[in-house]
Amino acid sequence: MLKNVVCMLLALVAGSSAAQDPAAGYPMRPLRFIVPYPPGALTDVLARVIGDRLATALKQPVVVENRAGAGTLIGADLVAKAPPDGYTLLMATSTTLGISPAIYSKPQVDAVKDFAAVSLVGSVNFFLVTSPSLAVKSVTELIDVVRRNPGKFNYASSGSGSPHHLFMEVFKKETGLDVQHVPYKGSALAVLDIIAGKPEMMFLDFSVAVPNIQVGKITALGTSAAVQSVLMPNVQPVARTVPGFDWQAWQGVVVTAGTPRPIVAKLNAEMQRFQAAPEFREQLIKFGMEPWAPNTPDQFADIIRKDVGRWATVVKAANLKVD
Repeated sequence: MLKNVVCMLLALVAGSSAAQDPAAGYPMRPLRFIVPYPPGALTDVLARVIGDRLATALKQPVVVENRAGAGTLIGADLVAKAPPDGYTLLMATSTTLGISPAIYSKPQVDAVKDFAAVSLVGSVNFFLVTSPSLAVKSVTELIDVVRRNPGKFNYASSGSGSPHHLFMEVFKKETGLDVQHVPYKGSALAVLDIIAGKPEMMFLDFSVAVPNIQVGKITALGTSAAVQSVLMPNVQPVARTVPGFDWQAWQGVVVTAGTPRPIVAKLNAEMQRFQAAPEFREQLIKFGMEPWAPNTPDQFADIIRKDVGRWATVVKAANLKVD
């Protein structure tokens, strides 16, 4: 009889502890990892690498689901409306939580209110590149040439509302340049015309920029981030010439708002472990990404909040809206 009472008391204590700690026993079933991009995109590849590592650490499968569309907001909306239990993750980007909510008149999601930050993983540094036919070797020279020839030059982007587009809009505003926008369906198509000499310039993502820079088909003048690039340390930040210019396209993991803090903390702890591993950092560099040091949910949430305001200002200045 005494033995049965003791067992009952132990069970009650265990149940009480589990109730007090939502992370106790988490996860008890597979996790969904929503990628708001099509299969094969950088974000998709990165999510699968992270998913495999989380699956090993958490001892549960992590199933990657591609839900592209509406400027990545279809996938984001799915996660925003999921139960706040830590079983639905989003591979979030600065486009998903910064640019698209500012561009769409009815964005469906609120980057700050609808998600809980887990960890920022890495970022893509963009390169300000020009056609060799323009014959400039620095950001200063580019600014000088364009100022002396207002309205004569054009810049390319991978599409209206893309980071390529908005980074240049910021650059134009900060330097007072008069160059016209020519949108393309992807940066791979845009760079072909840059090589040919028309348009003459653009902010280009690493994976497309570097192979062409290395063989001299285009000229790299500077990087979009204010910090020195891990990937191409010989190219100076644009901020050396245009103080305060600091833009990157980041990637990180978020969950549904309201997810218990202990669960968020558990996910963050596991991510911090593999983010600190040299082999993970090397993998990101091979993808053309700048690895971020392990960070806390609060640090990532602060970056999201600041970016929401920054992108809203840029989008408004560029007069971009999608109904």
